[in-house]
Amino acid sequence: MTHAPHIPVLLAEVVAALAPRDGETFVDGTFGAGGYSRALLGAAACRVIAIDRDPEAVARGRDLAASLPGRFEMIEGRFGDLDRLLAQRGLGPVDGVALDIGVSSMQIDQAERGFSFAKDGPLDMRMAGSGPTAADLVNTAPEAELADIIFRWGEERHARRVARAIVAARGEQPFARTLELAEAVRRVVPRSKDGIDPATRTFQALRIAVNDELGELERGLAAAERALAPGGRLAVVTFHSLEDRVVKDFLKARSGAAARPSRHQPLATAGPEPTFTLLGRKAIAPGAAEAAANPRARSAKLRAARRTQAPSWPISHHGAVP
Repeated sequence: MTHAPHIPVLLAEVVAALAPRDGETFVDGTFGAGGYSRALLGAAACRVIAIDRDPEAVARGRDLAASLPGRFEMIEGRFGDLDRLLAQRGLGPVDGVALDIGVSSMQIDQAERGFSFAKDGPLDMRMAGSGPTAADLVNTAPEAELADIIFRWGEERHARRVARAIVAARGEQPFARTLELAEAVRRVVPRSKDGIDPATRTFQALRIAVNDELGELERGLAAAERALAPGGRLAVVTFHSLEDRVVKDFLKARSGAAARPSRHQPLATAGPEPTFTLLGRKAIAPGAAEAAANPRARSAKLRAARRTQAPSWPISHHGAVP
């Protein structure tokens, strides 16, 4: 089976933010097709440790590892555990971490993975291939829970209407296929003027819920904080506002840029020392040429920061991962 190639988004900008040098070690926390890993390996005589929970991505990574002994290593796991995965292998602090958040174009293109509302396949959506599927969720969750998921993580203003339609339809026959669900959503959500498929937001919400993507992102950012050496760089690419907000809020808090409860409160009592320095005040977006050549890039944002010498924030502290 052949699929459209995955094109790494903001590739040059990610490599520039990470600024690889000879002898340094980097983590590609979301290996996918390996675009960022290959770019880092080509930019300097450095070492890259890649992580992915998708078994197909892991297989691709192990093929690359066989061709680059000593320079590249593939680990099967979640990037939210990256500091623990490194420690298990005796790997010390690293010089950079790259994260490309969300589903890859390859996963969407594979109908059998169940991510696409445009291609018929089993209603799965699991990145790791284990645990409850999207079908399990839509066939068992109470209507109020479904509405909450679709509203919060899909930002779908017709969430209650969608949840009501799902519950009514599953009462006749449980959902098993992607197009069954897509058609149920399209019947109750009007098509928008921008041409976006009415099922887009519901599928996004279910995918985020099935894979705990925002929780994984929060854990991954905190894990990167713990894994990076002083001076180490973090580069995170996101594709929608929910993801970007998590990254933006994390880096604002960790860089000391978040607002204090009171402007009269001394900095010394505002919390732990900043663990990151922002590399640029605003997120980097793709240029016009990249956005035109790769539609997936249009909504992408890159945020980057440099690790300070301050100790990692305690998990219980306000602003840390709950």
